[in-house]
Amino acid sequence: MKLLVPGTRVPDFELTTTHGERMTSAEMPASYLLVFYPFAFSRVCTAELRELQEHLADMHDRDVEIFGVSVDHKFALRAYAEQEGLEFALLADFWPHGATAQQFGCFDADAGRALRATYLVRKGRIVDAFSSAAGEARPWSRYEQALERAA
Repeated sequence: MKLLVPGTRVPDFELTTTHGERMTSAEMPASYLLVFYPFAFSRVCTAELRELQEHLADMHDRDVEIFGVSVDHKFALRAYAEQEGLEFALLADFWPHGATAQQFGCFDADAGRALRATYLVRKGRIVDAFSSAAGEARPWSRYEQALERAA
């Protein structure tokens, strides 16, 4: 996996919300996290997203929005968000399959999935990027580190 480096301008992308609306890079807020993960309903991904949900108020206090991104279909993501009580947006990189994950250097073409990668973006530029190995959750402490660096 070759992540985009801090300082890089965010590539133009288009993803689908759980309600079928298109969301483009130009429509994103000033500060946000793009959290790529392999699949909805999987054990490690669910644990990671639950942890982000637990810290959602802290993110909002810092004026940072969270967007989870996977190659799952919008209907699967909607069911997943409802089941898990996720209050942040999940975006589908379903078609063209994994196109946004490819742009961000975190698509596993052999497995057809996004890899675990997180980007902190401010004003259209990457501030921090980090990842974890397959089967390993990204620790909350790494999110805190990214937010502190960007403050």
